[in-house]
Amino acid sequence: MEIKKIIIVEDHQLFREGLKAMLGSRNDLEVIAEAEDGLEALEVIRENYPDLLLLDLSMPRLGGISVINEVKRLYPGIAILALTIHESDQYVLEAFNAGVNGYCIKDASREELLVAISSVLKGHTYISPGIADNVMEGYIEGRKRIKTRSSWDSITQREREVLKLLGEGYLNRQIADMLHISVKTVEKHRSNIMGKLDLHSTAALTSFAIEKGLVQKNN
Repeated sequence: MEIKKIIIVEDHQLFREGLKAMLGSRNDLEVIAEAEDGLEALEVIRENYPDLLLLDLSMPRLGGISVINEVKRLYPGIAILALTIHESDQYVLEAFNAGVNGYCIKDASREELLVAISSVLKGHTYISPGIADNVMEGYIEGRKRIKTRSSWDSITQREREVLKLLGEGYLNRQIADMLHISVKTVEKHRSNIMGKLDLHSTAALTSFAIEKGLVQKNN
């Protein structure tokens, strides 16, 4: 019997430990590593190539969507199951556009989570039944509604990463080190973000990041 290797990426320790304990009862699944934020996740994945990534979308430093983009670029063979509290169209579509293989809500039963894991490991797409059918039908069939392009839509993925870190209180030098870019590049991204969103202070950027769910209020 082939044992599938799993990495759990989740910033809440109790939830992470609960997942690990649940999966530990299976003889066909093995949790080989854990990470509590997006940047740590990328480091752990480089060291321990898994079959499956169980990934929260809302995390410190580097968010789940950015992790999905990076993992699918570097390691397309790794299956990714998003395990999240978010049920809105925005999160679902962004996750699948980034390349996630499955999307499961955190309040799912043990049985549902195991079905989700089994599905994505077999190469299938999994969506929690709790997510509105029309959201996924629209995605799968390519019938997305045409919406007016907003200022938020114009923010690139890298700019969202920078905005998230700014919202979490990191300085330009710290952001540059975490994203492996120059301070000058961070400053340019910051300037672009403020111009596109018509925001003029760090406090305004932080409030906007919280509003968009990039930063949790208790962070």
